[in-house]
Amino acid sequence: MAQTQVQAQTTVEGIEGVQGLVGRHMGYSNWVTITQEQVNQFAVATNDHQWIHVHPERAEAESPFGGPIAHGYLTLSLVPGLLPEIVDMQGFRMGVNYGTEKVRFPSPVPVGSRVRAGATLASATPFDGGITVNIDVVMEIEGVSKPAMVATVVYRRYL
Repeated sequence: MAQTQVQAQTTVEGIEGVQGLVGRHMGYSNWVTITQEQVNQFAVATNDHQWIHVHPERAEAESPFGGPIAHGYLTLSLVPGLLPEIVDMQGFRMGVNYGTEKVRFPSPVPVGSRVRAGATLASATPFDGGITVNIDVVMEIEGVSKPAMVATVVYRRYL
């Protein structure tokens, strides 16, 4: 996925700055095109070679989607790369992915379509040495009303 680095739409400093974002929609990432090569590489990485993803001719002929679709987990895996385009939480020495909650894939992502993430800070809970943030992410498909993915992703930022 080739992306140009862009400045985050929302920038905050430290625990108090993060807590000030709770309930706020922080913005959108750039649009990203889902390619067949990307889907194939994800299939290799996850050992999920289901034909609806990696066999375009069969998917066009037999699937209800009219062609190959991205793995749902591929869509989820885009989140860590897209969130820095949306929010920059400064004043921390490091951050880690802590988990996900309530992940759903309401709409398939056809190969060749473009997706983007929108993010709202759902909660920010301090702990000794940092803060846990829950971010509600909606992955949109360009031109489609139903989202590709909705999830709450959980990150920990350490002072």
